[in-house]
Amino acid sequence: MAGQPGFFDLSDRYEALSAAGDPLERLAAVVDFEVFRGPLVAALRRSVRGKGGRPPFDPVLMFKILVLQALYSLSDEATEFQIKDRLSFQRFLGLGLDGTVPDATTVWLFRERLVQAKAIDKLFTRFDAALKDRGYLAMGGQIIDATVVPALKQRNTEAEKTAIKEGRVPEEWKPAKARQKDRDARWSIKYSKAKVREGADPKAAKPVDLAIPMFGYKNHIGIDKAHGLIRTWGASAANAHDGARLPDLISRGNTGSGVWADTAYRSKKNEAFLATGMFKSHIHQRRKPRQPMPERIAKANTRRSKIRAQVEHVFAGQKHRMGLIVRTIGIARATIKIGMANLAYNFQRLAWLEGRPAPA
Repeated sequence: MAGQPGFFDLSDRYEALSAAGDPLERLAAVVDFEVFRGPLVAALRRSVRGKGGRPPFDPVLMFKILVLQALYSLSDEATEFQIKDRLSFQRFLGLGLDGTVPDATTVWLFRERLVQAKAIDKLFTRFDAALKDRGYLAMGGQIIDATVVPALKQRNTEAEKTAIKEGRVPEEWKPAKARQKDRDARWSIKYSKAKVREGADPKAAKPVDLAIPMFGYKNHIGIDKAHGLIRTWGASAANAHDGARLPDLISRGNTGSGVWADTAYRSKKNEAFLATGMFKSHIHQRRKPRQPMPERIAKANTRRSKIRAQVEHVFAGQKHRMGLIVRTIGIARATIKIGMANLAYNFQRLAWLEGRPAPA
């Protein structure tokens, strides 16, 4: 009978994780999570607890659990299991093998308290200040865009859909059912332009553009051109008009005046807003209906696209690597979900920026 290994050679296992390039170890080394303690304590402040009962978990520990959820697209139940199962998660959280792991209900309650306190904006602002303190100023101008974040689809009747659109709770819904229904998410259409392959027969039928229906919310962001960090953001239902959000996403702290965005943001109102604020518009121009695109405008749009495309890397990282999806119900919970994804992206981006070789 083999003897029981003492402490599972924990230090050796940690060394093996480090040698394999544990990304969470790198994240913990680059991001000072203690900067969030003040905003977290303020958000969680409540009346003095009576004596007895289990003391609450450390707020920074709980916040780091939400970071893990954002990075790996974990539900509350999966988060509890993965923390117990994975040494890398335990090390990131500062838990030993004998440490108490918050259960799924505790994670849910912590996030709910942040939702009620509307704390995500203050947490995001606090980290943005930390970035500036480290020299990562918003520079070079800003790039604005939005993407749909999928949510769990609802199975409603036509009468129920009509009531929801009118801002009413369907009469036949009992309170228990109403709590399980997302009345804030909306349907939207994502258009994908078909591209003609090089060398294709000009007489052949051209590929058809795709219109993909999507249900959920939108993540509206503004990144700085110099560092690719998210500087401003907002959440909305998926059917919100992108262009109407531009004034809310413009950062006046950016040292550059340029603003890049796609044609959804091109309007007389937005152009006047940018001109009044001394910003330089690099927003794509539309083709006039039933008229070919002038070559001059087409070339200008191509130059803008080379810069504007940087924002697509953010969405690709969130959707493909982080698996961003909204599993919760309602815009308030979706906002903190999307906000945490934006924070987690900035954490990873900072780790990448810090890991670049110094210029010669």
